[in-house]
Amino acid sequence: MAELPADAYAVAMLEEGGMMSSAPDVVLEADAVSKYFEIYAKPSHRLWQMLFRGHRRFFRPYWALRDISFRLRRGESLGILGRNGAGKSTLLQILCGTLAPSSGTVRSRGRIAALLELGSGFNPEFTGRENVRLNAAILGLSPEEIEARYDDIVAFADIGEFIDQPVKSYSSGMVVRLAFAVIAHVDADILVIDEALAVGDAFFTQKCMRFLRRFMAAHTLIFVSHDVAAVKSLCDRALLLDGGRIVMDGSPRDVGAEYLKNLYEATQGESRAPAPSTAQAPSSLPVWQEEDYRDMRADLLARPPLRNDIRVFRFDPEGDFFGKGEAAIEQVALLDARGRPLGWVVGGEMVCLRIGCRALADINSPIVGFLFKDRTGQALFGDNTWLRYADAPLFVEEGRFFMAEFTFRMPVIERGEYAISVAVAEGSQENHVQHQWRHDALLLHSVSSSVPTGLMGIPMKDIRLRVLAP
Repeated sequence: MAELPADAYAVAMLEEGGMMSSAPDVVLEADAVSKYFEIYAKPSHRLWQMLFRGHRRFFRPYWALRDISFRLRRGESLGILGRNGAGKSTLLQILCGTLAPSSGTVRSRGRIAALLELGSGFNPEFTGRENVRLNAAILGLSPEEIEARYDDIVAFADIGEFIDQPVKSYSSGMVVRLAFAVIAHVDADILVIDEALAVGDAFFTQKCMRFLRRFMAAHTLIFVSHDVAAVKSLCDRALLLDGGRIVMDGSPRDVGAEYLKNLYEATQGESRAPAPSTAQAPSSLPVWQEEDYRDMRADLLARPPLRNDIRVFRFDPEGDFFGKGEAAIEQVALLDARGRPLGWVVGGEMVCLRIGCRALADINSPIVGFLFKDRTGQALFGDNTWLRYADAPLFVEEGRFFMAEFTFRMPVIERGEYAISVAVAEGSQENHVQHQWRHDALLLHSVSSSVPTGLMGIPMKDIRLRVLAP
C-alpha cells in the first residue's frame, strides 16, 4: 500500500497569482495533485479514527487521483476523457476549490465558474429567482452586478414562469438552463463544464455551444464529456484519465482514439492482431452504375480553382487498429464506376468505398462500417451495413473473404486533411463485438474547394431563383 502524506489532511492552496508559473499566459496549474478517500469497514471505525487522532489508521485509502500535473494557458480549451471512475469529477472539484486534495497544489489566475453535478450550488427550496442571486453571489458578483445582469440571465435561461417556482419542481433540463445562464454572465476567466449539457434539449444545447465558441476566443475552457465528437469539436487539447492517472496528454483526435480503444477493450478484452493470411480476394468484383443526375453546375465547378480535387492515399494494412481480432480488414479503397481504385477523386463524383474483410472465426451477423472525418477527428458522415441486412443477417465461415461496398456521391469538402476510419463488428447496432477498428484507414487531402459555407457541400440536382408575379 502506498504511504499516505505526512499530514493526512494536507490542503493545497487555490490562489490567484502567488507561486504561479512565471509564464504570464498560464491561468491554471496543477502540480502533483493526489486525492484519496477513507474507506471504513465498520461505522465504529470512524469514531476510533477520531479518538486515536491519526496515531493509528482504521481505514483503507482509496486513491481517486495520483500525481496529476498539467498547465493550462489563457485561450486554451482542454477536454478530459475517461471511463466512469477514472477520477474526472474528483479532479474538477479540486480545480474549482470545492474539494481539497490530499497532496499537491492547484493554483489559478482569475475567476473560475463551474457547471459540475446537476443542480450543485442551488437550494432546492428556493425559487429560480432566488437561486440566480445566490449562485451569482457565490461566483463572485456584487449585488449591483447581479441586478445589472439579472434580466439577461433570465432571458438566457428561458424557463418562463418557472423562474418563480422552487427549483425542486424543475426538470433536469430546466436546472441546466438556469445554471448555465448564471455561469454565462459572471465574466469568468476559466469555465468548467462537466457532462451537464447532456440533459438539455437540442435548441438550448446549440445556444450553449454558440456561447462556448465565443467564450473560447479569449478565455479558457475545461470540458468533460463521454462524447468524443464534442471534445474534438470544442477542444484543442485533451487529457485521458485512467485509474486516477493521466495516461495521455495530446490532441483531441489522438486522445479520443485511445479512449475509444480503452472503452472497447474494457468490455471485450485486449486487442488481438490477426494472423497473416495467404488467401487472395476474389479477382472478379461487381461494378455499379452512375446515378441518373449530375450537379447542374458541374461544368462551372469543373474549372480550377473551384474544382474540388481530392488526393486519396493508399490503405496501409499496418496502421493502428484495435478489436477482438476474429475478423480482419485486409482491403480499403475508393473506386470509380468501373471498379478501379482512385488515387484522385473530385468532389461531386460518384464513388464506391470498398472494405474487404476476412473471417478468422465463424462470424454471425457481420457489420462493416466507416466514418469520414476531418483533420480534428470530427465525424462528418458515415454508415454501416447493419440496417441493410437486419432482417436477414449473413453468416461467414472461418477463412472466408467478405466485402462491403458503399456507393455514394463524394461531398465537396474544404481544403485540408481528412481520413476514413473503417470497422468490422459482429452482432447488432446496439449490441455488438468490435473485431477490428482501423483508425485513418484511408487518408485524403483536399487540394481545392468550392464549399461556400459549412463543413462540406453536397451536389445540387437543381438550384432555382424565381420572381413570382404580384
